[in-house]
Amino acid sequence: MNRRKLLWSIGRGRVANIPFSDIINLAEGLGFRVERIAGSHHILRHDRLVTKLNLQPVGGQAKPYQVRQLLRLIERYNLKLED
Repeated sequence: MNRRKLLWSIGRGRVANIPFSDIINLAEGLGFRVERIAGSHHILRHDRLVTKLNLQPVGGQAKPYQVRQLLRLIERYNLKLED
């Protein structure tokens, strides 16, 4: 899914049934990078943030509470999509 469309969608409250690859792609578009993968846990880091983001797929989907965590980070730190 297009990064902007996905961001708009989760901003409107749609946090369930999001493909894990799409949420990783969105996070990378916001400046996060995968620091490491431990089992199914993808640990992402952003240069401007002290906090790390932990994303984990379940059946190929992102966990809704982790999508909400990403959304809170976007809002708190005013993260913008990189082109």
